[in-house]
Amino acid sequence: MSEIKVDLVIANAAEALTISGKQSDLGVIKNAWIAVKDGVITSIGSEREVRASYDISEAKMIDASGKVVAPGFVDSHTHLVFYGSRVEEYAAKVAGINPKKLEELGIITGPNRTVELTRESPDEELLEQAKKRMLTMLEYGITTVESKSGYGLTTESEIKILEISRKLGEETPLDVLNTFLGAHGFPENKTKEEYIEEIINDMIPRVAERGLAEFCDVWCDDGYFTAEESKQILEAGIKHGLKPKIHADAYSYIGGSDLAAEMNMVSVDHMNFTPEEVMDRLAKTDVTAVLMPALDFAVGHKRPFQARKMLDKGVKVALATDLCPACYTESMQFVINLACRLYQFSVEEAIKAATYGGAKALNLDDRGILEEGKIADIQIWDVPSYKHIAYHLGTNVVETVIKDGKVVITK
Repeated sequence: MSEIKVDLVIANAAEALTISGKQSDLGVIKNAWIAVKDGVITSIGSEREVRASYDISEAKMIDASGKVVAPGFVDSHTHLVFYGSRVEEYAAKVAGINPKKLEELGIITGPNRTVELTRESPDEELLEQAKKRMLTMLEYGITTVESKSGYGLTTESEIKILEISRKLGEETPLDVLNTFLGAHGFPENKTKEEYIEEIINDMIPRVAERGLAEFCDVWCDDGYFTAEESKQILEAGIKHGLKPKIHADAYSYIGGSDLAAEMNMVSVDHMNFTPEEVMDRLAKTDVTAVLMPALDFAVGHKRPFQARKMLDKGVKVALATDLCPACYTESMQFVINLACRLYQFSVEEAIKAATYGGAKALNLDDRGILEEGKIADIQIWDVPSYKHIAYHLGTNVVETVIKDGKVVITK
């Protein structure tokens, strides 16, 4: 037995999902033991292998008999920080009420309503609302989350959102990666040209100078930013050290996904209208396609993404919640339910897209899998087989969540 002592051991797992191999391969280890030291996975395998490699005499022991051990979910697309909700709008729309009728009823709709509320709300209230959402996400197995700005559309309010996201990473167990998305729409008091100039010459430099974001994003779609405008904004972000992402092809195809392939972006998100020939191009790049079936479900999208074609063509895929006022879900398990039932993901493909795929969509290689040397972000499901994650509808199968080697949720 080694003299090296470990801090934590997960023993007797019915299945441990290493998430190794191809998109459809989870690398399942039966009767698995996992050892953790200083927040990092040091060993995964049989009881004999773990005991032979490390001294577990003083380790915290978790008995996972009859349960599944998986990496923490990595949610690579959220609009986490916003104020209030658009529940009245949602309730009216699912009831089939005409948008003009909503106006007559005095129901203010759309993203501009969220922008107005978010701008006016005190920082403390924004922080508390977002923190509550994040802690619920943690209970559902999400251990890393991306947070986009975009509900400010002024320099000061965009910075405010990103600063709150930074605080969320400090005040909760989750890791938070920030994305600057000033190009999420347009303020009502500026022309598009004026606003693009503000994004490039004011917002991006100030966000970068303060170290408030890892990524720069833009919404490239009809009625938003053209491919050329998107390129200008993202190149400005690259100049200031922000890695490029893009919202593309959500409601039209105007070249956003082509731009993602051309610039070899970290991710391209939405992709409802992406042509097959562009999928072929993306499959030859390192770009990850981030797909969000919960959004398509919530808005009743007329053209859900063609996930099966993307998977079959070899496009690298992630699943994300797209938590926002238009898609209010904190559960990656619900996203997996929808991906499997509505979009023909296999259970294995969906789990991998929600873990390893999410990590790749955030340019991370230290998580999303269970492997020696990776961060010990781990969840334990109280089910006998991983396939139950798609079978249990609208429930939470997570029993234990471990972040950086420490138990942060236990039931």
